[in-house]
Amino acid sequence: MKLIALLGLAVVAIALVIVLRARSARAEIPKAGDLAPDFSTNAIVGDQTVPVRLDDYHGRPVVLYFYPKDGTPGCTKEACNFRDGYSKLARWGIVVLGCSVDNEDAHRAFAKKYSLPFPLLLDPDKKIARSYGVENGIPILGLDSRTTFVIGPDGRILKVYPKVDPAIHATEIIDELGANKVPPPPAASPGASPSSGPNVSSRAPQPSEKTSGTE
Repeated sequence: MKLIALLGLAVVAIALVIVLRARSARAEIPKAGDLAPDFSTNAIVGDQTVPVRLDDYHGRPVVLYFYPKDGTPGCTKEACNFRDGYSKLARWGIVVLGCSVDNEDAHRAFAKKYSLPFPLLLDPDKKIARSYGVENGIPILGLDSRTTFVIGPDGRILKVYPKVDPAIHATEIIDELGANKVPPPPAASPGASPSSGPNVSSRAPQPSEKTSGTE
C-alpha cells in the first residue's frame, strides 16, 4: 500500500512539473489592442491545401480560434457551430480560421466529415500557438488551449476569449460582432479565396451529444 501511495505521489509530482514547465515556456497571451502576431503556413480547405498568411486578410476582421484536437466531442461541437454560423460571418466579411496541432490528414478528414467551409491551419511546430500563448494549454497531452482571438481589419486584437463553451461559441461571437456592427470589408480584399471554402451542405452531419473524451 505504501508503495502504491508513493507511486501515486510521484505521478502527481511529475504532472505538476510538466504543467509548471509548460506555463513558464508559453508566451504571454496577446491582449485586446495588441498587434496580432503574423504567421505564414498551409491550411486545409475542403480537399485542398492552400497557403495562408494572416497579413493576406489585412482590411478584414478575422476570427482565429485554437482548439485541442480534431474529432473530439468539444472540438466537433465548436467547429460545427462555426460552420452553421459561417454564412452570416461571411456576409459581414469576417474570416474564420481554425488551428490545432493535428496533421494534414486529420484536418482533411475532419473538414470533410463535417463539411467545414473555413480553413484549418497547419501548425506542426506549434509556432502559431506559441506566438499566441496557447501552446500546451493541455500540457500532459501537448495540446493547444481552447482560445479565440478576434482580430480587427487593422491587424490589432479586438477581443480574446480564454474561456469558451464550444457548443455556443460561434453564436456568442456572432451576437457580439453583430451588436458592434462590424464594418464591411473593402470591395477588393486579398486572400478571399482561402476563406470561401466549399459549399456547406444543409444535411451535414451533426456532432455527437456525447461529451466524453477531450473537450
